[in-house]
Formats: sequence, C-alpha cells, structure tokens
Amino acid sequence: MCSIIGYYGDLPAAPILVKGLKRMEYRGYDSVGVATKSDNDIVVKKGVGKVEVVNNALHLDNLPGHVGIGHTRWATHGNVTDVNAHPHPSSSGKIAIVHNGIIENYEELKADLENRGYRFQSQTDSEVIANLLQFNYDQTHDIKQSMIKTVSKLKGHYAFVAMFENGILSAARYHEPLIIGIGKKGFFLSSDVLGFIEKTDDAIYLDNGELVILDRIGIQIYDFDGNAVKHQVTKVSKEFADAYKGDYAHFTLKEISEQPETIVSAGEKSADAINTATEFIRHARSIYVTGSGTSYNAALVAKYLWQKYAKIKVEPIISSELSFTPETIEPNSILIAISQSGESADVLEAVKIAKKANAKILSIVNILTSSLAQESAVVIGMGCGPEIGVAATKSFTAQLSIIYKITKKLCDGCINIDGEKISSAVAKALADHTKIKEIAKELKDVQDIYILGRAVHYPIATESALKLKELSYIHAEGIPGGELKHGPLALMDSSVYVVIINPNDFTYNDTLTSAREIKARGAKIIGVSDKPSDVYDHWIQIPTIDDALYPLIEIIPIQLLSYYSAIEKNTDPDYPRNLAKSVTVK
Repeated sequence: MCSIIGYYGDLPAAPILVKGLKRMEYRGYDSVGVATKSDNDIVVKKGVGKVEVVNNALHLDNLPGHVGIGHTRWATHGNVTDVNAHPHPSSSGKIAIVHNGIIENYEELKADLENRGYRFQSQTDSEVIANLLQFNYDQTHDIKQSMIKTVSKLKGHYAFVAMFENGILSAARYHEPLIIGIGKKGFFLSSDVLGFIEKTDDAIYLDNGELVILDRIGIQIYDFDGNAVKHQVTKVSKEFADAYKGDYAHFTLKEISEQPETIVSAGEKSADAINTATEFIRHARSIYVTGSGTSYNAALVAKYLWQKYAKIKVEPIISSELSFTPETIEPNSILIAISQSGESADVLEAVKIAKKANAKILSIVNILTSSLAQESAVVIGMGCGPEIGVAATKSFTAQLSIIYKITKKLCDGCINIDGEKISSAVAKALADHTKIKEIAKELKDVQDIYILGRAVHYPIATESALKLKELSYIHAEGIPGGELKHGPLALMDSSVYVVIINPNDFTYNDTLTSAREIKARGAKIIGVSDKPSDVYDHWIQIPTIDDALYPLIEIIPIQLLSYYSAIEKNTDPDYPRNLAKSVTVK
C-alpha cells in the first residue's frame, strides 16, 4: 500500500509532489521520495520517515524541474531503508518509476534482467519495473511500445508511473487505483484525488488494463493492446478537498468529533440506492455481507439487526477468507461488500469470487469512484467525507447508520431512527473527555485488555478491541459475554482490565453478572453504560437511547479511549505502526 504521484506541466514539480504526498500519507508512511527531470538528468532524493521529516532533512521540494514523480511507501518487499524507498531508477538512470502493488513474478524477471547486465540496488519487487521498462525502451526507442511490452510481462496487481529522461511521463493501471488530474497548468497522476484536489477537480479515472502517456501533445490513453481509449472527464466531489486537521491535534480526533453530523448524513445522497438495495435484500435467496477489519465488524451488526428485526438470514464473511472457500457463495445470491476506500484487495477479490457465482453485488462505500463502486450493481455512499486517520472511526458509524436505515425499511419501520436524537446522543458522548483521559493514563502500562459484550454489543466489543490494538498497541480481545466461563475467565487476574459494554437493555443483567465474576478474580472493570454500578472500577457514562441504537453510541467512548491511550504512550494515532489506510495488496 503506497501513494504514487506524478506531475507534468508548467509549474515547479517538486513542491506540488511533496504537498500531494503529504495529503496522501495515510496510504503509506514508512519512507518517501521524489524524482524530477532537470536539464538532461533525472534527480532522485528519498529517505526513511514521514513526508515532513524527510523533506526537512533532504529538501525534496527544492528539486528543480517541471516534471516529476513521488511516492510514500508502506513496505511489502524489503526492509524500511533509504535504498528500498521509491522512486527507483533503472540501472542506467534514464528511467525512474514509482509503484503501488505487488509484482508476483519479479524474481524470475529480475534474474533474466541480471543475466542481461541490468543492475539492482534494492530488495523491492518494484525495481524490476524500472529495469524491464529500460530494457524494452532500449529495444524499441518508443515509450508506448515499451510500456505495452512491459505490462505484458508483469504478473500481479499494480499501478506505476514512469518518468523518462526526455521528460515524458507514462503510467499503467492493473487492479490498483490510478487517476489523472487535469489542471490549467499541467497534468497529474495519482493514487488518490487528494494528491491533486488543491489544483483541480477535473479527473479521469483510468480503467483496469489501461496506460497513459503525458507529453506536450497532451493526454494519450491506450489499453494494454495499444488501442486508443477515450474517457469522460469527471468532476471530483469537493468534500474530499477538506482534509485538514483544523484546530485538532490529530485527524483521528477530528474524525471522531465529526460523528454527530456524519452519522445523520450517512447515505443521505443514496436514498434511491438504499431503496433498491432493500428490495434486493428482501427478495434474495441468500445474502452475504463481507468486509475487512472494521467493515467486517459492521457486517456482524448487519447480521444481528436484519435477523432480529427483519427475520432475514445473513451470513457475514471475512473478505480475506472467502478465497479459501469460494463454494460458500450460492448462485444468484447477493453479496453486500462494505469498504471505506473501495480499494481493499481482499474485498475486491471477494467480489470477483461472488461474481463468478452470478451473485449481485451491493456496496456500502465512501469513495463513489472506487474500484468496488465500479464493480457493484448498487452503490450506497457513506458520505462521511475523507477519513485520513488510519484507524476507522466515523466511517464505522456511517456504515452502521446505513445498515440501520436499511433495517428500518426491511422491517417496515419497526425501529425508530430519529436523526436529531441520535446526533444529540453522540454529541453528549463526546462532550467531556476528562474521565476517559484519566482512564487512558491508567492503561499506559497495561498489557492486556478484554472487552465483553452480548448480542449486538459483541460486534462493538470486537471493534473496540481493534481500535485499542490499532492505536495504543495494547493487546485487546473482544469476548462474547456468554463465553466467559468457556476459557477467557482463566485469563482474569489483577493485571487485567476488562471493558464491559453494558447499556441498560435486555442484556444488562446477564452482562453485569459476568462483570461480577471477573471482578471476583481481581480484574479491573471499566463499565460503558447509561446506568451506574458498584461493580465498575471506572464508569464511562453514555446517554440513554432506544435499545436498538446503542451500538451507534457505545463505540464513541472506546474510540476516544483508544485515541487518548495512544497519546499517553506517545504514539501517533493518525499513523499506527505497520498499518496503512487502504490495504490494496494481499
């Protein structure tokens, strides 16, 4: 998972590239680099660290030239080192590339090129693209033909941008995102509209198996067979330009704080799609819901709500597991795919498998121009705006909000969804951070946290555990309340903290009994509830709301606890170690 960017135009390239990379840093932040065309040379600077740190040290934005490429890396092949950072020049230095994805056959390609005298400096799979492109260009002296020959040899999923010594840019897309930005003073190539949204909102979304050449003639797009392709220019939604922290210390806190608005607005612009999806679900033979990480936890909530209130059987599937049991998908069924980015490789693979079984694809996604949206028969937009923090917060509650809206239609209004009431309850849950900050200080040196929930609160327990792991690096595990005596109780002692998701609904008494059993073993209890209890060592109060809607509220204090625990441990909550926002490789 990486961000790639290129610029060809009249303006100095390096400052544009660095600023674009900074906006896309959520996609990868192990290392960063920029290459520009200056006079007759390609100049490369790169190093380990975040964009701001490396730029301050190496002055990436001072590189000369009006054409350039840039990259932020999230390591897959090779350690996090200066040498493995992108851009990667060919062994002659006449071509440089930036790459997102994985080249599956890079070892055999590398061996062949080494036998032909091409040298390699890095441990990455990406460098093989630079040298293979150089080999083909040396043979053809034609950029279009060298690109066609290169992509014909590559196996895997990838997007790359290449800069040639004559200052021409070329790029190719195969199962990884790549977008062209069309500005008044130049063209952009980027993994994400955030890379160029400050300069232009005119974009072309390349389709799978297409390549582009940017030169003085303009934009030339071809398929991998060399046939010319025409595209419509798309206006990018301006909401994705609003990717600044404002007065907040971190994007994560800003995005947590936006939820009184985003929960209500989720799916607002997709009312027709929600209606269509509801009808498909109501009459479907078999229904599957898939997602990864946070989105899978949302799928678990969908299962509970639709079965309880609409009497519709649903099977949640972890996206990465479906490839091992593709026979799970019955013919002519429905697969509902949930994803913030719409570019998750696991989710897209699950969609591919489902399509082979002639399943209809419905999606709940934040990026309406994403690969997932393009693969879907019905697309429901979350509409929660850009989420830069790697750990999902507002996108999770937006997913839940849409699931609730579908539930209400499926059961003909048997649950009451009052947007104003929900927004007010979320705002109350966010109003005072004092208690949560105190608990976060106490958790600073804790090794193990368990989160317990029953019924619909169990998926919230698993999501809570995920947030604590992602942000605070504390081992956390979600536990179904009824399973406590079937193993987890053996783990309870005075060194352990247990979070009890315990609103005053039909699960309250059983969950409180479990809390007392845990307390008897010496563990500390953090109660998340609208009702106090003497069993709690710490009580995090949430507002009282309709029983069905508690999941929308009870996750909020855990998001805050995870955030403040990260602050206490001096970790960066926006960019957790080893994680990236958009997991575009398997």
